[in-house]
Amino acid sequence: MKVKSVSLNNRKAQVELTTRAGKTYPFPFSQLDPEPTPENRIQDIYVDKELANEGATYTLESGDEGSVLLDHALAYNRDPAYVANLLLYKLTREALQRIEQAGRSRCELARRLNTSLSQLYRLLDATNYKKSAGQMIQLLHVLGVDVDIVTTPRDAA
Repeated sequence: MKVKSVSLNNRKAQVELTTRAGKTYPFPFSQLDPEPTPENRIQDIYVDKELANEGATYTLESGDEGSVLLDHALAYNRDPAYVANLLLYKLTREALQRIEQAGRSRCELARRLNTSLSQLYRLLDATNYKKSAGQMIQLLHVLGVDVDIVTTPRDAA
């Protein structure tokens, strides 16, 4: 996901990142590093091409610079799609670790999953978010791992 524009809301003390899809994610000054203060305000902020348009860089009046990535804003705002992708990423990392420990061949895993080797490689790709959590749970089961889903209420934001 790319940042289309960035703006400051000094009244709410937050940076607002807007994506190309038109969704705006606020990110409070208190989460920035270095943190702006009333005596050291943000002087300039822009979508940073060096961050592949996935974040913004700001300059304080003191000359200090900092950046905020869209991923930080997505995590802070608990974006549902971001949280789901993070779960898939964690399941994938666990599967990769278990494969190293198990010493099983990928061909054997594909056979046990009744799928192709190329599909197995797609499942093991940590950047592929088109797979399902169900597929990852099946893979982990073949690797001898029980997956329990635990739900806990989160603090109201």
